[in-house]
Amino acid sequence: MAKETPDAPIHKTYKLFIGGAFPRSESGRTLPIEGRAAKGRKGCVAQICRGSRKDLRNAVDIARGAQPGWHKATGLLRGQILYRIAEMLAARSGEFEDLLCDYRLATPAQAKQEVSLSAQRLLWYAGWCDKLSQVSGSVNTVNGPYFDFSFPEAQGVVAILPPEKPCLLGLVSTLAPVLVPGNSAVVVSSIETGPLVLTFAEVLATSDVPAGVINLITADREEVIPTLASHREINANFLACAGEVDLTEMRTQAADHVKRSLDLPSHGQAWWKGPEAQDLTWIETFCELKTAWHPMGY
Repeated sequence: MAKETPDAPIHKTYKLFIGGAFPRSESGRTLPIEGRAAKGRKGCVAQICRGSRKDLRNAVDIARGAQPGWHKATGLLRGQILYRIAEMLAARSGEFEDLLCDYRLATPAQAKQEVSLSAQRLLWYAGWCDKLSQVSGSVNTVNGPYFDFSFPEAQGVVAILPPEKPCLLGLVSTLAPVLVPGNSAVVVSSIETGPLVLTFAEVLATSDVPAGVINLITADREEVIPTLASHREINANFLACAGEVDLTEMRTQAADHVKRSLDLPSHGQAWWKGPEAQDLTWIETFCELKTAWHPMGY
């Protein structure tokens, strides 16, 4: 009788999240994740796809196609979907706490707090989806028989560089305000934070988010930042993790076309956990005010 062999370990491959699916990088590149897990395992504990400039361009094209439908959705529906993301995140809180600890991104106490705050921040932004027009819009006084209204509209496709720490809370805090008015997003994560970011993609895949509205790529940022800066189909940037050299390159590459940018200075983890890291102005930055006239009495 043949001897039983021990079960071989099944290493997870963290893939990109583009268009609601989990493709590998078009380049076929993967990197082993070694020595960062804290549970005593040695050698390779997982594989992660390394995105390329082509992956980024594909994500932008898909985000551009998905954005009009997301923008046309009612504020109530967008709020319900953000609420659903928070709901699914809370349901998998234990898994995210383990990931934050395993990859040494937080202590157990910090991980528990970060996951809880991430779900609460999603709820905070979900509440703004059907209230933004009332707060940021206005009825304008004009000299004539007209009704004149101004109301916020989404800009389009927004590229996001979230902070590396706190990983999950930083991702949620930069992604949610972009989604509220109806923008689509392309998030570029570092390889080091990729396992947690791409596990969050699994939450998105089961949260009724329309395919292509949110796209997550793990990549060497130095490789993809020139494409990110010069791509004309990206309407705005939310840069919460970029050094002075990267910021200079982003501004230089975008100088010949209109691209709005919100650049945050470097902040510690404690700042992201406070009320300063959830702000209505972060939503309004990625909106444009549209004014409509209507004859009165006709």
